[in-house]
Amino acid sequence: MRNLLRLRFGTTLPRFDLMSRLERYPEGLKMKELSHHLMVTGGNVTGIVDQLVRERLVERLPEPGDRRALRVRLTRAGDEAFGKMARAHEEWIVSVLSGLSRKEHAELFRLLAKVKSHALEITERKDGA
Repeated sequence: MRNLLRLRFGTTLPRFDLMSRLERYPEGLKMKELSHHLMVTGGNVTGIVDQLVRERLVERLPEPGDRRALRVRLTRAGDEAFGKMARAHEEWIVSVLSGLSRKEHAELFRLLAKVKSHALEITERKDGA
C-alpha cells in the first residue's frame, strides 16, 4: 500500500490516513481530535497538516468560540485527490483479500475488530492518565 500511494500519488500512508479521517468529517476536525482519531502525537499531525496546507489539500480554519484552536478540513482539491487515492486503495484491498475464503474474511475482520477495540482501550487509558 505504501508503494502504491508513493508511486501513483506521491504521498504517504500517514497523509492518506489523515485525509481519510477528514473526508469523514466535511466540517473538519480540531488538531487534537485528529491526533486522537489517528492515535499519533500532536506534533505528527502538525507536520502532516503543514505539508498538506502547502499543497492546498487541506486548510486551517479558526474554531468558533476558541481562539487557540484550529479546525482542519479538506479543500476541494484535497477532496478530489483523496477520492482518487481512495478508489485505488479500495481496488488494492479487494485484490489482496480475493485470495481468502468467506470464512477467512469473517475471521480476519473479527480479529481486526478485536485489535482495534484493544488499541482504543489503550489509547483512552493513556489519554485519561
